[in-house]
Amino acid sequence: ESLHYLDVSMFNHILSSRKKNIMKIQIICVGKLKEGYLRELMDTYAKEIQKKYSFEVIELADEQTPDHAGEKENMKIKELEGKRILAKIPEESLIVALCIEGTPLSSESFVKKWTQWKRQSIPCVTFIIGGSLGLSKQVVSRSNLKLSFSQMTFPHQLMRVILTEQLSRL
Repeated sequence: ESLHYLDVSMFNHILSSRKKNIMKIQIICVGKLKEGYLRELMDTYAKEIQKKYSFEVIELADEQTPDHAGEKENMKIKELEGKRILAKIPEESLIVALCIEGTPLSSESFVKKWTQWKRQSIPCVTFIIGGSLGLSKQVVSRSNLKLSFSQMTFPHQLMRVILTEQLSRL
């Protein structure tokens, strides 16, 4: 029996070409995840996701919303946050905006949609979670899918954990 050794440069080339074919999941969210127990849950689910996909969470600064802010001020805040979000979306990405007016999907329907995206060789899927005021019109209109997890309102930090848990099942 003879042993065949793979040239290190050839091995690295094979690894890098495989990584190029790995679908990327990106979550862009407004605000920091401050609670330690939520960060621990995120880390647990992220490890599961990273077994199959490239995974990245981008946290963007949220604008301070003054008490008793009017509609115009709230719109301006959402627009500022929206510009930051749009600047981080990769050009080749399919964009999923999480918003209450979006389409509700069961876990099974979500898996079917994901399988369809994989068949289409979508290189990156970017999920967007807005701040406490929600998403700007520009972000929502740029999205390929508006997704609702519920008609109820959840804190955006908790929504990040719920989304990541669902992604860990893929």
